[in-house]
Amino acid sequence: MRYVSTRGQSPAVGFTDAVLGGLAPDGGLYVPQTWPTIPPDEIAAFAGQPYAQVAARVLGAFAGDEIAPADLRAMCEEAYATFSHRAVVPMVQIGPQTFIAELFHGPSLAFKDVAMQILARLYDHLLGLQGRRQTILCATSGDTGGAAVEAFRGAKNVKLVAMFPKGRISEVQRRFMTTATEPNIACVAVDGTFDDCQAILKDAFQDQVLKQAVDLAAVNSINFARIAAQAVYYFTTAAALGAPDRAVNFVVPSGNFGDAYAGYVATRLGLPIRRIVAATNANDILARAFQTGRYARGAVQATLSPAMDIQSASNFERLYFEGVGREPVETTRAFQAFANAGVVDIPPAALATMQALFTGVAIGEAETARTILVTLNETGELIDPHTAVAVAALRHVALEGPVVVLSTAHPAKFPQDVAKACGVTPDLPRGVATLAGRPERFDHLPGEAATIKAYVRAFAEA
Repeated sequence: MRYVSTRGQSPAVGFTDAVLGGLAPDGGLYVPQTWPTIPPDEIAAFAGQPYAQVAARVLGAFAGDEIAPADLRAMCEEAYATFSHRAVVPMVQIGPQTFIAELFHGPSLAFKDVAMQILARLYDHLLGLQGRRQTILCATSGDTGGAAVEAFRGAKNVKLVAMFPKGRISEVQRRFMTTATEPNIACVAVDGTFDDCQAILKDAFQDQVLKQAVDLAAVNSINFARIAAQAVYYFTTAAALGAPDRAVNFVVPSGNFGDAYAGYVATRLGLPIRRIVAATNANDILARAFQTGRYARGAVQATLSPAMDIQSASNFERLYFEGVGREPVETTRAFQAFANAGVVDIPPAALATMQALFTGVAIGEAETARTILVTLNETGELIDPHTAVAVAALRHVALEGPVVVLSTAHPAKFPQDVAKACGVTPDLPRGVATLAGRPERFDHLPGEAATIKAYVRAFAEA
């Protein structure tokens, strides 16, 4: 398997270099040079298989011959043994042909654990083979940072710096990062929004001096291994509902577009998906893009679903690249224009290709809160605000066939907002309950790329 950049100015690389490199040197995102496929009979056989077994098959399609199948299977079994539910991603039914896939049974109670736990083991394996040490820089809108800290804390070959926007994530989200005591972990509260953090991240990766000095790596969803790992639960849930003989719809709370794009990746592997609904909050750049063809950045608004408070969805570049026929010159032009002016007009043919699979829906704050209450009253299920955005989106679209709503976080990560919406305070899992009594450890820095880069270098070299 070889991987190419969406910008076309970097040489093709193997799976190892794509994983450990994260962002391509030309500023683009890695995608497979050619898409592997999984035969329909294999997809059907996924129904009832252990999650780790399906994960090893799907990830193996992207790793090619760079990781021995037995090693990959062992890594998957170890990664998913950290989950509190034996099914890893169980489903509950909330209506006729409507199911919630619970992605929050990992160590940090968020869907990011599904990818991060296996990614940490891939890093350990690949770095060990090369005798390397890396510094990971992570920008988080809430859940990625906690999942990364949980996965990499104590790692021998990795130092991790997690950036989060000060005052714009929940206390539980913050504490999953800042209560870590391992010396290989550093947390930074950045003045600004998640988009500011993400811009600093991209700036750091384009700084070749810094990148070489600390062997910089990324575990945000710009890392294709994260996307590949997230594609797994599309297969397990769809197979349980009759795929590939029945095409399934998915409704996905969407911020940085990695989770929804993973569904697109699943289709390229051979999974029939009827429709993917990208459900956003008031930060509706994706909803507007799919509805109007204009991908235009707006001001970031703070909402009940902070992990989705994003107005620059980095994975959209991957979908745009496919939509314009994998033309790197056009992709580069478009996203350089977006960086400068904050707007891209999607070519009509590319938009039609996107709209054949994706629908965008934006949900307001009042409807989000109301959906938490209605869902509890009608089904007995307590959901978090991000999941509520997706459940609310169901009322705005007409979908034929089975529907899977991806539930991306445990309601205990947002106890005050959930209790305010429905009058019920979520039960705190044991791991969350102990966070409140632990001291926090983090630094507070201005949202300036030069300052953050100096901090990262000093931490890496300490």
